[in-house]
Amino acid sequence: MPHLGDHTHKSVVAPAILQNPSFKRWLGGIEPAWALLDQANFEALRHPPLPPAGVIRLAPDFSPDEIGRSAVTRNALILLHTAAAGPGLKMTATGNLSRSVVAEMCDLFTWPGFDKTQAFRLHKVVNEPDFLPLFFVRHLVEVSSLLRRRKGYLKITSAGRKVLEDPARQALQALLFHIALWHLDLGYLGRGLHDGWPQRDAGIVLWSLSVAANDWQSSTRLTRMCTVPISGILDAPWDSGTTAMEARILRPLWWFGLLEYRQEDIPGRTSEASHFYRKTPLFDRFLSFGVKLEAVAGSRH
Repeated sequence: MPHLGDHTHKSVVAPAILQNPSFKRWLGGIEPAWALLDQANFEALRHPPLPPAGVIRLAPDFSPDEIGRSAVTRNALILLHTAAAGPGLKMTATGNLSRSVVAEMCDLFTWPGFDKTQAFRLHKVVNEPDFLPLFFVRHLVEVSSLLRRRKGYLKITSAGRKVLEDPARQALQALLFHIALWHLDLGYLGRGLHDGWPQRDAGIVLWSLSVAANDWQSSTRLTRMCTVPISGILDAPWDSGTTAMEARILRPLWWFGLLEYRQEDIPGRTSEASHFYRKTPLFDRFLSFGVKLEAVAGSRH
């Protein structure tokens, strides 16, 4: 799984975008939440959490119950405990977890929206890339330096053993979330659409969700309220921006326990559905922002 890297990513950020005809057409009358921000805080949200000075703050003190509500953190602990209990997690020559480890994790992992029976009905054997929850969590804990490869096994590190106990365990959600949103390239979740967008503006998107997702909102509406579009989004012949937003931001936040998800069937379209998200109580408990708003008369949302 590649890292995001440090190269500059050009977004259409100038205030003039608010008057751009293509942008206004794309918005369809929806006002972006980030337009409430002053310029200094808009720019500050482009930086990852940097305690204690950063404007994005992640709670480092999750209780066992709160950890249980995050599929990512809950299953990461399962994987780490399994690695700590023996010689490590057996790997294949291609660098994936062995089928025996995958089979074990299939029995132990629980994941929102993932039906194992349906997902594996056409598979005679299940390899690690076939089981997305494990593929995602394994790479995340490995990049977080909680597991390391050695002599055909994925072994737990001293940092990995430390997070199995409090107080480090309480901060595991913050560690994994920070790595996932600001250091991993989650483009593979969205089939590489738009070269990392909107993940590179993760802080702006997260702050915008904090004010825009109090009630159920469609993924299409949240994309327009919470992202800063690039030209490829505005010029796309179909709504690829919403697809990228769901893949790189909304679904991972669901996996971390920060958003709820539901879908509604679209009349006359048997294979399609509308997707809706809203914040869970864990969102505001976990994420806080030290930002100031432009002076406005009343709320836009």
